[in-house]
Amino acid sequence: MRAVIQRVKNASCTVDNQITGQIQKGLMILLGVEEADTTEDLKWLGQKFINLRIFEDEQGLMNKSIQDIDGNILLISQFTLFAQTKKGNRPSFIRAAKPDKAKPMYEEMALLLSQLLQKEVQLGVFGADMKIDLLNDGPVTIVMDTKDKDNF
Repeated sequence: MRAVIQRVKNASCTVDNQITGQIQKGLMILLGVEEADTTEDLKWLGQKFINLRIFEDEQGLMNKSIQDIDGNILLISQFTLFAQTKKGNRPSFIRAAKPDKAKPMYEEMALLLSQLLQKEVQLGVFGADMKIDLLNDGPVTIVMDTKDKDNF
C-alpha cells in the first residue's frame, strides 16, 4: 500500500456535485492498493496513520497524533499512486490492484481507522471521478509505502 498523508485544516470530497465526505482539522489520506498487499500491510499502515505525531503541541513542535487532537480523517482511494512512468510519457498502473481486491481493502482500512479513532472516517467514492478540496496545514505532507517499512 502506498499513502499520501496531508495534515489539513479542512478537506472535502465531491462526486457529481454532492459532498461525500468532509472534515475539519485532521488528515486527508490518499490510499493506493497494489496486488501484493496483505491484511498485515493494512494493519501496519492504519496504526501508522493513527499514531503519526504530526500535529503541533503547545510549544509548536510536532508531538501530537490525530487522536491527541481529536482530529478527523478523510480517506480517498487513489490507484494513481502506483503510476509507473519509466517508459514513455503515459503512466502505467500495472502494479495497482484491480477493483475486486482494492475496494475491499479500502473499505477495510476505513473500518479499521474508524475503530482506532473511535469515530466515523469520512470517505470518497471508490472508482468515482472525485473532486478533492483541501487546505493543507503547514504544509505537512508525508508519503508512506508498506514495501519500505524500514524507512517509516
